[in-house]
Amino acid sequence: MEHSQIRNFSIIAHIDHGKSTLADRMLELTHSVEDRRMQDQVLDSMELERERGITIKMQPVRMAYSSDRSGKKESYILNLIDTPGHIDFSYEVSRAMKAVEGAIMLVDATQGVQAQTLTTLHMAQDLGLVIIPVLSKVDSDLARIDEVKLEVAELLDCSPDDVIETSGKTGAGVAELLEEVVERVPAPEITDEKSLKALVFDFEYSNHRGVIVYVRLYSGKVSAKDDLQFQVANERFGANEVGVFTPQLLAADSLSAGEIGYIVTGIKEPGIASVGDTIARAGDSTPVLDGYQNPAPVVWASIFPESQDDFDYVRRALDRLKLEDSSLSFEEESSRVLGRGFRCGFLGMLHLEIVTERLKRDFDCAVITTAPSTTYEIEYVDGTTDTIYTPSEFPEGQEVKTVYEPVVSLTIITPPEYIGNVTQILYEHEATTGSSDNFGDNRTAIKAIMPLRELMRGFFDDVKRVSAGYASVSYEVGERAQADVVRMDVLVAEEEVPALTRIISRQKVEHEARQVVDQLYTILPRQMFTTKIQARSAGRIIASKTLSALKKDVTAKLYGGDITRKQKLWKKQKEGKKKMRSQGKVNIPHEVFLKMMRQQNSPDSS
Repeated sequence: MEHSQIRNFSIIAHIDHGKSTLADRMLELTHSVEDRRMQDQVLDSMELERERGITIKMQPVRMAYSSDRSGKKESYILNLIDTPGHIDFSYEVSRAMKAVEGAIMLVDATQGVQAQTLTTLHMAQDLGLVIIPVLSKVDSDLARIDEVKLEVAELLDCSPDDVIETSGKTGAGVAELLEEVVERVPAPEITDEKSLKALVFDFEYSNHRGVIVYVRLYSGKVSAKDDLQFQVANERFGANEVGVFTPQLLAADSLSAGEIGYIVTGIKEPGIASVGDTIARAGDSTPVLDGYQNPAPVVWASIFPESQDDFDYVRRALDRLKLEDSSLSFEEESSRVLGRGFRCGFLGMLHLEIVTERLKRDFDCAVITTAPSTTYEIEYVDGTTDTIYTPSEFPEGQEVKTVYEPVVSLTIITPPEYIGNVTQILYEHEATTGSSDNFGDNRTAIKAIMPLRELMRGFFDDVKRVSAGYASVSYEVGERAQADVVRMDVLVAEEEVPALTRIISRQKVEHEARQVVDQLYTILPRQMFTTKIQARSAGRIIASKTLSALKKDVTAKLYGGDITRKQKLWKKQKEGKKKMRSQGKVNIPHEVFLKMMRQQNSPDSS
């Protein structure tokens, strides 16, 4: 098909605004998926995506569409890339938008423009994409169609009449939207170059076929059996198969300029294929296309296998995840208590939780995850500096002169009646409030600067709680600022638990210590001996609780005799408990670490 008949576009929106449901209706209308295979969230192939009702990984799909807008039937190829809505996966969104010419900006008619809508919109505008404004859920009784249309029109500087009304539930407006995609989104621009030039915007891994790269062709043509190479990695490979997404992989004879598809490389070694690389014919000196900046992790956590015998297996599992999730980074480390493990970098708290959950489900890895942290730059009294990635590395004592930590620039959009509550939460999380602007008739956008560590301390949940769920948050990691923080260790049975060590504000150390001890006291299973749970900072115990021991009724089998028989058994039991207390070690189950992480660092996944 001629490139003039191709339209490449993406759907961008805040989380839970109906992207996947709208994509379902598009697939139904274009008959891209057989009726027997059609299901809700058909583009969300991962079990976790279906359980949580969110999109985690981008998914391309090719749709054949016939338009009669010019009075005669014309056939088009529509390449849609469905994208995640959560801010932790904004890197996925940026990669998808690099491969298309247009974007549908979807806004929930019941909620209006949200913070993440602004973030993704700015990405699309910076890339020069054509924006098609669309309202979803217009069939809802709670829909504020006219009001939200005005918000969108003000944001895009367009007429409210340009905003298309749709319903993913009923399918209303979807046919009109597809016509607008054909009309407004430009066809791919093709240069006169005949040499192959393809941008890798994503990839996946198959045990049998190796790395499968997702590509957008900017020039040339590629077929199966062609000899190709990665220009940046300077590695050659043969194209075992090329094809398109339906959304399943469907082999094709070739891919031409302007199309989106896949290439099966047969490569099974990690680290060769990377997003942003350019694929060309082997031996060609084709210039490299503008790719993507490497994502910078903002949250760090250490992952240790419960059994050191599983260390190599966990490393292989992380290598596999890295092949599917290019924003994941990790390196080996060792702990005096937990043994060998991996220091991992994530784009946010939800990203951390998804990766650890996939290790458990997809690879059956029993791992211990430490409390998440960020990077700190330490300036010592003697003038030397160091970068700290994990809380257990954070120094204690007078040798530290200054600590610097990353801060984030926040945008919170909320109805005016919740401004006071939101401002109070910002104060509690050490944020500095900046400007506030009215957004539409009933929305206010608040700007603020806050330490990144506070973002990981349940900030999203707090904002949702005080705003009755109406406020939304987006953020960008900014520069570093001076911090007044200390290290807090948690001890169980007088033994330090590195996985629970954290860096917190000096002003909040006592409150945090009591909270952690109380939570661990509630979650930790009782042992056969009395167990102390303590929090320590700056060399002193700040909070402490004692978990009583499990006690067996050693006199249950006695049915008579003098009381001294029972006293003898009680004394023997007491001596045994004392010996266990001096020699025993508490093995903390993996579920305890997960519960502690979820309770104290719950991400905004709703």
